[in-house]
Amino acid sequence: MKRLTPFPALFRLPPWTSKLAHDRRRLFPSDRDRMHFVITLASMNVAHGTGGPFAAAVFETQSGTLVAIGMNLVVSTNCSLAHAELVALANAQQTLHSFDLGASGIPKHDLVTSSEPCAMCFGAIPWSGVRRVLCGARASDAEAIGFDEGPKPKAWMAALRQRGITVIRDLCRTEAVTVLQQYKRNRGTIYNARNYAQQP
Repeated sequence: MKRLTPFPALFRLPPWTSKLAHDRRRLFPSDRDRMHFVITLASMNVAHGTGGPFAAAVFETQSGTLVAIGMNLVVSTNCSLAHAELVALANAQQTLHSFDLGASGIPKHDLVTSSEPCAMCFGAIPWSGVRRVLCGARASDAEAIGFDEGPKPKAWMAALRQRGITVIRDLCRTEAVTVLQQYKRNRGTIYNARNYAQQP
């Protein structure tokens, strides 16, 4: 197996994440453990003012080993692509030196995300190689505070299942929604391009 390297800088993570380096040696055995960690990342991203109320991480499915983390960095990086899922997936692929997280000789991997993937992140999942996607809040929860989740297919979970990717929904949803609502109360930036989410 290829040697893991520290969180790489394809997407440069905020300085406060360096404190989480020790978690690379910690196992997250259950799905709830993994989601609680990701929701904490989302909450910290809001508290530190480094991005939106979303976070994600890639874990080895069987061992629970943390491979890479990501959080929403759209505003701080001036990059509309810097959604939590894409940051986590890109950094996991850099860490494992593989564009395919399901390649032969590599353990199966989970993408754990504090909110369901938007249209862009949904599109990236089949190409990433992950075998499971675990979601906290629903897209409707993000839309309720003003975010635009884009034209994602209604049958998106079935589409992923057809590609051999399991989707687990509503995992710790209440806790994930709390982070979204806190972001709104704090008047966090809702960064929809041209306010598509506000249009009829």
